Amino acid sequence: MDAAAKKELETVVLKVRMGIIEGVHSAKSGHPGGSLSCAEILTYLYFVHMNIDPENPKMENRDRFVLSKGHAAPALYSVLANRGYFDVGLLKTLRHIGSILQGHPDMKHIPGVDMSTGSLGQGISAAVGMALSAKHFGQNYRVYSILGDGEIEEGQVWEAAMFAGNKGLSNLTAFIDYNNLQIDGTIEEVNSACPIDKKFEAFKWHTITIDGNDFDQIETALREAEAVDKPTAIIAKTVKGKGVSYMENAVNWHGAAPNDELYEQAMSELKAALAGMQ
Repeated sequence: MDAAAKKELETVVLKVRMGIIEGVHSAKSGHPGGSLSCAEILTYLYFVHMNIDPENPKMENRDRFVLSKGHAAPALYSVLANRGYFDVGLLKTLRHIGSILQGHPDMKHIPGVDMSTGSLGQGISAAVGMALSAKHFGQNYRVYSILGDGEIEEGQVWEAAMFAGNKGLSNLTAFIDYNNLQIDGTIEEVNSACPIDKKFEAFKWHTITIDGNDFDQIETALREAEAVDKPTAIIAKTVKGKGVSYMENAVNWHGAAPNDELYEQAMSELKAALAGMQ
């Protein structure tokens, strides 16, 4: 990736992070930590990689995306808004009565959302179904999904993985947001699924391990995924709460909203970083 393109993406992802903080603060609830950790992945997918059209969200041959870790909805909403699917001002209505932006993605009301998600483990099954449909009907769209590293403790994830591997769904790429923290502590403290790569490989997936907060590594991994004849799991090592100093690697920010003072601190940090990019 050339320097100018990377700088543009770094600018976008800062705006995405600001949208995440804006929404969660306004809602006084939500999940900022895991939303911030996957911001680069979502930004790269929607601004560079996927075949999509914000002016035509239901375009038949569009690539599909499923946020299996549905509680990271603030990140998906912020990316969709910044990409032009709806007005950025709507981010302040997150979880408000009458808003289209529910606590988890809702495909019936939110432009750009391909699958409603929330119950952990179920989103990847929907993504597998989409990929199977494309293969069955000879369509050339690809399917992408993001799972949490805590989410893959769910048994349904591995049923879906087994099916995808056995059906050779080479049009499916799943990112595992490996920030090593879930609601009750570290992955090791709760119920580690490690080694993650070996498990997916046992289910006939291709695996790649990257720094999930690095655009160059995301780009390289996605190109590699398109060149193999099996589904790909990208184990993306990320920082929970990335971009906000007091949230980084702090488990208590898995599902909590900043008060007014901490909101101002977060926005000040992100605005300073954005100013430094210009």
